Amino acid sequence: MMYKQIERNKRHTVFIVAGFIVFVLAVGAAITYLMAGEIFTGMILALVLGGAYTAMMLMSSTNVVMRMNHAHEVKDGSEHRRLWDAVGNMAMVARIPRPRLFIIKDSSPNAFATGTSPEKGAVAVTTGLLDQLNHEEMEGVIAHEVAHIRNYDIRLSTIAVALVSVVAIISDLGIRMLFFSRGGNNNKHPIMLIFALVLVIIAPLVAMMIRMAISRKREYLADASAVELTRNPGGLAQALEKITGVSQPVSEASGASASIYFADPLKRKTAQLFSSHPPPKERIKRLYNM
Repeated sequence: MMYKQIERNKRHTVFIVAGFIVFVLAVGAAITYLMAGEIFTGMILALVLGGAYTAMMLMSSTNVVMRMNHAHEVKDGSEHRRLWDAVGNMAMVARIPRPRLFIIKDSSPNAFATGTSPEKGAVAVTTGLLDQLNHEEMEGVIAHEVAHIRNYDIRLSTIAVALVSVVAIISDLGIRMLFFSRGGNNNKHPIMLIFALVLVIIAPLVAMMIRMAISRKREYLADASAVELTRNPGGLAQALEKITGVSQPVSEASGASASIYFADPLKRKTAQLFSSHPPPKERIKRLYNM
């Protein structure tokens, strides 16, 4: 069942990326339609920019994300033996290579995984998590992050982050160019003109909502996968209760990578539509029902 879900994840990655690319092309087309009454130049520019940015993110995502969150790599188990063993054990049960391990010096408990494939996976844990969680709870969190790597969630998240950034860049450029534009081609259809203008303005918001929806769905699957690895839903549920019960945000966390954390590191109280994580109560309820 779980392997079917992983395969479904991979297929969804293709569909979501294809849909996202169409959306990026539409935004590029809308900008040049507003500027000059034609769409092809904008589509080509959006395709080139989107392709280059996404490729760059995929090639360097792990190191970039770790630097953004001020994470330092742990090379062996001499400093954090309990954590080192937990990561190795969960990777072995999940049948993936041992992920690289990083520590973030921050008293707020949290963790995240990154990497575009199991061979390039990495897990980062805050010192607060090591200090405040018992072995069962920490193992549950590590299993959740290892599950993200095994399920190829991180590759999808990386692509989504890159495409959201591209949409924001071209939308911002388009609005600035429109502000200084003198009108250009006047043979524009009024309805198309309004549609293009609205699309350019709301594009960053729509892209962000797509990204958040992707992130929320992956959290439930990672929770279920973690229980499959540990056979202990209580450990993960208790960890979730402890981590979400802490009001102190992760000060070292980057807002751009907040969606990949185990729980929202910024402790924002946003509407569900704009939230990067499912409601903790719903996650805990599902875990106790397993």
